[in-house]
Amino acid sequence: MEYSLPQSVEEALSTLNSVSNATVFAGATDLIPQLRGGRVEPRLLVDLKKIPSLMNLSFSSGSWRIGAATPVASIKNNEKLTKALPGLSEASALIGSDQIQNRASLGGNVCTASPGADTVPSLMVNDALVVIASNEGSRTIPVADVITGPGSISLGSGEFIIEFLVPQPPPGTSDAYERFIPRTEMDIAVVDAAARVSLDERGNCQEVRLAIGAAAPTIIRVPAAERILKGKKINDELLAEVMEEASKACRPINDKRGTIEYRRQVAGVLAKRVILLAEKRALDKKEIK
Repeated sequence: MEYSLPQSVEEALSTLNSVSNATVFAGATDLIPQLRGGRVEPRLLVDLKKIPSLMNLSFSSGSWRIGAATPVASIKNNEKLTKALPGLSEASALIGSDQIQNRASLGGNVCTASPGADTVPSLMVNDALVVIASNEGSRTIPVADVITGPGSISLGSGEFIIEFLVPQPPPGTSDAYERFIPRTEMDIAVVDAAARVSLDERGNCQEVRLAIGAAAPTIIRVPAAERILKGKKINDELLAEVMEEASKACRPINDKRGTIEYRRQVAGVLAKRVILLAEKRALDKKEIK
């Protein structure tokens, strides 16, 4: 197995496409355990950490630009980003330990394609886009279109993610992320959830977005639950309906972390919690008349 450390996107593309069995990585916090666990070794490993544009975190033209190899520690420690996107910051802060967070990246968290990936629900509810590099040029797609199943992504063998574009939330809008794990930290979610709530001047919901993870082959949006709250003020009766729809939308499995029935119940509970937390944060961002 060979190792390459390119200094530019063009060099990485050339190297990646020079052999038939090559893998890119942007932290290796998933790759190393997979190789130790018996994954077939690629002929070539391409490390993206030395490409400056992939280690960028900045704000321009109304969007946060996060390089695909940027450590998630940089996200959770960025005060301006945390204020704008607290749910994404929370999700980033829950990936592994402090040491892992200094290596782990959004690109890796998405492309590992785990149904329980921490950052993907938050990226989805915030309309995140991914910019993908290939020999034919770059293309931009919604983050939801990257993951096609457990451990499966839509990118071709000669492609990799350059950066994420996350729009700045409008006034009166905020997000939240929560997960349930068996241990207090450094574990994989039994279920996780993210929500984004936008409020009008009277405190009614202009828009609600809800995503559930670890409860289906991929992270899912729950449009039926979102429609229940649109145009209304959040209350316990409506949240009970939201919880029911979130549970119904799940397609979980039985495993050592939880049963199908348990995961559905937890999905409903987390849906309520993240919506209420996102609403509270949205209220804090604007003066309700």
